[in-house]
Amino acid sequence: MVMREIRIHGRGGQGAVTAAQLIAEAAFREGKHAIAFPFFGAERRGAPVRAFARISDEPIYVRSQIYEPDIVMVLDPSLTQMPDVTEGLKKGGLLILNTRRKPEELDFRDYKVATVDATGIAIELGLIVAGWPVVNTPMCGAFVAATEEVSLDTMLDVIKAHWPGKVGEKNALAAKRAYERLVKGW
Repeated sequence: MVMREIRIHGRGGQGAVTAAQLIAEAAFREGKHAIAFPFFGAERRGAPVRAFARISDEPIYVRSQIYEPDIVMVLDPSLTQMPDVTEGLKKGGLLILNTRRKPEELDFRDYKVATVDATGIAIELGLIVAGWPVVNTPMCGAFVAATEEVSLDTMLDVIKAHWPGKVGEKNALAAKRAYERLVKGW
């Protein structure tokens, strides 16, 4: 396996950093090498944030930001209007978007595009924190469906371990629904 580099775009408070951690932990539980780390300064809730994850069968020694990702996940649909969301994404790379729109309705022709309404799933399940829909766990389910880098069962176990009890069950259900509802444009 070649190392997979993942960049996650979100807004402060949406859980981009946690999503990267969940992805890395799921990969680690499946015997892969993985790291996750954030990139932000003195950000505040709502400010653009980036998080990164790397997954490999071999040890990972690179600790820099990811400039040429294989996969980009976008947690907030409004961020697709910003030019840096796809910056460096390899031609033919995977773009996973939180949006109600279908991949064919979007203008990202150089990439494989997958979409899911993570916001709708969060609202439907009542996953709201401080007035914001929690979209990171549904996007983790979308990541699994789009990439098959880890199994859905492993991701659900990681989510339940991160948030024990009913909160973990709800978040796991959100990931499962996103996994089932992901629309692939390829």
